[in-house]
Parts: sequence; structure tokens; C-alpha cells
Amino acid sequence: MDILDEKKITIPRIGDDAPDFEALTTKGKIKFSEYAKDQWIIMFSHPADFTPVCTTEMSGFAIRKKEFDALNTELIGLSIDSIHSHLGWVNNVRQKTGVYFDFPIIADLDMKVSKLYGMLQPNESETAAVRAVFFIDPAKKIRLIMYYPLNVGRNMDEILRSLEALQTSDKYKVAMPLDWKQGDKVIIPPPKTLEEMEARINDDSIEKIDFYLAKKDI
Repeated sequence: MDILDEKKITIPRIGDDAPDFEALTTKGKIKFSEYAKDQWIIMFSHPADFTPVCTTEMSGFAIRKKEFDALNTELIGLSIDSIHSHLGWVNNVRQKTGVYFDFPIIADLDMKVSKLYGMLQPNESETAAVRAVFFIDPAKKIRLIMYYPLNVGRNMDEILRSLEALQTSDKYKVAMPLDWKQGDKVIIPPPKTLEEMEARINDDSIEKIDFYLAKKDI
């Protein structure tokens, strides 16, 4: 086999069904396709337990878990470590900081899930997952993907903002402008016919930059 083929990484794409798997976690064994039905899922990987950046990130998810709960969203962490390492790390962080990782963390020693989701990228590391974030809707469709290298921590505000944007877009069938956050105006779909264009031009109830770019409050 060509060395390039061996290093080829398959990454699920936006709109794909989230690849199914069974895995051992800190909250017991799960089958992904049956987990968190009727809820969104944020699945995120980290390079290793007992490491500084990962500890800040996992603590960030834990501290803000209630915000994810309010958005009907379950959290699932992952790293290529054993269940014993995960449990030791969870307990260590709780003892040192009072922060408790009260969400499942996948013990991916065989790298099955990491490879399935393209979290293991050899040019970055052959033994540690990069900092991937998958936004998965209740139908188990992948809706948004973020990737960060080993040495840069994620932005929790952006993860929550993106989740709110996806859910708001689904609910109201609208799009989100640059830097959108809850309470801002949203973009309404552009007209698709001459009749719709004329109606848009004459509609004074919305903010129009032009007929194809219009915003409204929701």
C-alpha cells in the first residue's frame, strides 16, 4: 500500500449522517445512534488526559454545561486514553478545582472513533486526537465541524454561539449574518421570482440593504 494511502484521513462532511459506533465512556457503554434521542450532541476530542490545555477546555465545557442543557444538547468528550485514566483525571480536576466533568468521555484506546471522525491526523500526531468539535442534530446529521491543532484551545463562546445559530436557523428558516448572536437581526431568504422581488422592494417592515439582502427581528 502506498504510504500516502496509509495516511489518508477520512473526515465526515457537513450534512452526512454521523458515523455510528459503540464505545466505553465514563458513564458506561453507549451506542451512538441510540444516544441522546431528540437532542443535539456536541462531540469533541482532546489530545490527552492530565494535560494543561485539555484541562482548561474540559473544565470550560463542564462549567457551562447548564447552557448546553438549556439548548437541549448533550456533550460527549473523547481522547485516546483508557477509562481508568479518564476517571483519574476527572477525580483529580474535581479535587484540585471543584469542577466536575459530568458528561461521558469516550475511552478510545483502539482509535476506532478517532479514525471514524477524522480526529487522528498523522501530520499533527499519530497517537493523539486533534481538537475536533462536531455539532450533530437530533436526526444524527452533522451540521457543523470545527478543527483546532493540539496547541490552540477552543473558544467556548463561539461553540455556544454556533449552536444557537444552527438551532435558530432551523426554527425560523433564516440565515445568520457575520458575528450573529442571540437577539440580533437575522437574514431572510432572498426572493426567487420577479413577483417576490417586487414584494420585497415594497416591504417596509424589514431592514433592506437591497432586495436580495434583508434582515428582520425574530
